[in-house]
Amino acid sequence: MGNSPSTSHHTKSHHPFKRQRYAVFSRVSLGCTSVASSIATSDPSQETSSLVQEKFGFRDHQPPPPIQCSHVAYAPLEMVTNDAAGAYAAFLKDYPEYRLTWILDSLRRSDYARLEHTGETYVDFMGGALYPESLIRVHTEFLNRNVLGNTHSVSNSSKLSLKCADEARASVLSFFNAPPEYTVVFTPNASGALKLVGESYPFTGGSSYVLGNDSHNSVHGIREYATYRGARVCYIQSTPHGGFDPSTAKNILLRNRPRSRELAPSLFALTGQSNISNSKNPLDIIEYASSLGYHTLLDAAALVPTSVFSLREHPVDAMAVSFYKMFGFPTGVGALVVKKSFLAQLKRPWFAGGTVDVVQVPGNIMTRAHEPHEQFEDGTINYLTLPAITDGLQFLSAYLPFLPLRLSSLMHHLISSLSSLRHDTTGTPVIRILSKVPRRRLKSVGDQADTGSVLSLIFLSPTGDMIPNSFIEYSASKQFISLRTGCMCNPGAAAAILGIEDDMRKLYPGVTLKDFETAVGRELGVVRISLGLASNFQDVWKVVHFAALMGKEKSRQALWDRWMEASGVGQAL
Repeated sequence: MGNSPSTSHHTKSHHPFKRQRYAVFSRVSLGCTSVASSIATSDPSQETSSLVQEKFGFRDHQPPPPIQCSHVAYAPLEMVTNDAAGAYAAFLKDYPEYRLTWILDSLRRSDYARLEHTGETYVDFMGGALYPESLIRVHTEFLNRNVLGNTHSVSNSSKLSLKCADEARASVLSFFNAPPEYTVVFTPNASGALKLVGESYPFTGGSSYVLGNDSHNSVHGIREYATYRGARVCYIQSTPHGGFDPSTAKNILLRNRPRSRELAPSLFALTGQSNISNSKNPLDIIEYASSLGYHTLLDAAALVPTSVFSLREHPVDAMAVSFYKMFGFPTGVGALVVKKSFLAQLKRPWFAGGTVDVVQVPGNIMTRAHEPHEQFEDGTINYLTLPAITDGLQFLSAYLPFLPLRLSSLMHHLISSLSSLRHDTTGTPVIRILSKVPRRRLKSVGDQADTGSVLSLIFLSPTGDMIPNSFIEYSASKQFISLRTGCMCNPGAAAAILGIEDDMRKLYPGVTLKDFETAVGRELGVVRISLGLASNFQDVWKVVHFAALMGKEKSRQALWDRWMEASGVGQAL
């Protein structure tokens, strides 16, 4: 037999346990004061307060805490130097729309105060979002007050866990505006969701798997399943700044379209937003691929943390997400948001605890679990953290409308500031931006950006040579800046923006990264700066200040000497 209780499907909607909804803001004071008496303060409109209260339903029906904050964005308390204060004043003058995102400044103080306490500048949101402190408090309080058990039972504790899991699924579907034909399969992360599709998709000798060069390795990895079953793997070439040209993509999809969805099913995997090139691919190509007979799979892990996405507008067959990239907690939980009809066509190569109802032992008889999502959730789901998914999505939904506008202002300022930096000895550029930059500047709350909030670049020496990324990462850490270097598990886009696609074609079986770097003659990869929900002007100012240090001979050489000493290697800069 399987380990799912025979009565579980009859008790999901009838058991008496109902999880008390804990509003993320219920114990978070959003009060703040301006740092300068010259900044006028005024209360937000009553409509704003009512909207927040209606959205979240505060704990024990208490009224929400008062939001005492100016409609203008305030300068962080730590920015006390004349240079920093002057830079902030100039920024607000150039980007007055930034003031419309004042609620995110309030959030920074209430839920991300640890950034100021530790002095850390965090600009690796594409690697992982920072969790809001209130989400942790609410989740911890819920765990402390309740008893949760394995969902594969009918005990009281198991019923509560099952109720929380059902709430989490409903919250995911609601957040992405999913029609009734969708369900949610919980996975360890977005990579796990993509693997589920790859291992179960019914590739045949006449099938095609179409994907872009600018894709995460977890999307590339599906080609192993496709190739093993005899399917063609067809790549869409990346542009020099990542992503793909829509007309080129359509031509490749057309040339490799499935002859029959039943006899030779074919899969198109779209990367919604690149995690290194900052490109957003056009989502309307999903509809085009579907019209040709493809099944469609969307890697949305980099897209949805800062962009609104609707499955009603873009009804992809399956979509992969990671929740820690959206709101920071919990790690180890992702989801495949998928049409039930698409799930029914997937053929799993094995079964496990929780995915089956009856198993004949010895023998070969097996009956899968009743609910479609249960057939794909191996073993026990992460039931202790699923309640945080519900709260986290509520949390993010309140702030997501403001986020693109805020990030647009910060990104435009960051790009222009970094691009203007010059070496003090030669007057040559300090950095070279490789990723796609936004074409337009947002002006209103609710607008959506044409790119992400990622900046991939390399630092240049006074002679124009690339400064090793490992030195930049070391130096940034000494300035308490958290950024990332490397190829970001996206070799196709990295090769395109670094201009080493010809070198990529020369790779051979068994080649190592060290071999590849030796052939190219330098470290591979980029320096990636990525902004997110908790980012503010202070973060951007510190990044620009750090980059300026790399343009000053004296400060750069001092950091180089320290790096050489730490690494135990003597080398001239």
